[in-house]
Amino acid sequence: MEVVDSIQEMKGLANEWKKRGYTIGFVPTMGYLHEGHIALVRKAKELSDKVVVSIFVNPIQFAPGEDYHFYPRDLNRDKVLLQKEEIDVLFLPSVEEMYPQGFQTYVEVRELSSYLCGRFRPGHFVGVATVVLKLFNIVNPDFAIFGEKDYQQLKIIQRMVDDLNLDVKIIPHPTVREEDGLAMSSRNTYLSQEERKSAVSLYTALNLAENFINQGERDVFTLKKKLKDFIESYPYTRVQYIEFVHPETLKEVEKIEGPVLLALAVFVGKARLIDNKLIVPKTH
Repeated sequence: MEVVDSIQEMKGLANEWKKRGYTIGFVPTMGYLHEGHIALVRKAKELSDKVVVSIFVNPIQFAPGEDYHFYPRDLNRDKVLLQKEEIDVLFLPSVEEMYPQGFQTYVEVRELSSYLCGRFRPGHFVGVATVVLKLFNIVNPDFAIFGEKDYQQLKIIQRMVDDLNLDVKIIPHPTVREEDGLAMSSRNTYLSQEERKSAVSLYTALNLAENFINQGERDVFTLKKKLKDFIESYPYTRVQYIEFVHPETLKEVEKIEGPVLLALAVFVGKARLIDNKLIVPKTH
C-alpha cells in the first residue's frame, strides 16, 4: 500500500494507471474506519484493478459548533486495517492543499440538499458535494462506492455525477450493521455503554414502521407519532426528524401509496445518529 499526500502525485499515479488500461475503484472516507468502510473497500476491489481510499476530515461540511475538532481520528489504526485489505493507495490530502488560500468555488445540488439532514445542517451538503467532486477530479475513478446509510448523501452524489456528466459510476452499498442492528458509524464511539443500549431504538423503529405499514397503516402523521413515542421511550434519546419520503426525489409524502424511504435522525446523548429503510408495502 502506497501512502500519498500530494494531489499532484495522486493525479500522476491515476494517469499512469489509466494509460495502462487499469480501472480505478475509489472509497472516500473521513477515517476512523469500521467494518462498514471495509465492506465498501472490498466492493471496490471486486470491481476494479486498482483501489484508492482517501481519508480526509472535510472541514467545510461541518457547521460552526459541530464536531469537526472532536471527530474521531486514528490514522495508525486505519493504515493497519487498509494494509490488511491490500489496497493500492491511501490518499491523505491536507486541508491546506485541498482548500488553498482564496478558495471560493463550491458545488450545490440544490433541491436534494434542502430536505432531511439538509434542513438541520445548513451548508453540509455543499461541503460534501464540493469535496467529492474535487476527489473525483484528483483520483479519476471509474467506480466510487458509497454506503446507503448516508442515503441523502448517496442521492446527492448520484445527481451531481449525472448533472455534471462525470465519468464515474456510483455504486451503492447496503448499510452494514452491528449484531443488534445498529448502523455502523464512526460517531457510535461517542455513545456511553448505557446510551449504546438506547441506540438500537433506531433500527427497531424502522422495522416497527414496516410492520405498521404492512398491517395497513398508511397515514404518515399517525406513523410518525407512533415512532417518535417509541424511540423517545428509551432513555437519552431525542428525535430530530422522522420523515417518510419519495426514494428518488426525497420529497415528503403524506400517505404511503408505494415504496417509501423512512429516514431518521436521533440524538442519543450527544451522538447524532441517522438511519433509513426502504419500505415496499405488501399488497394484500
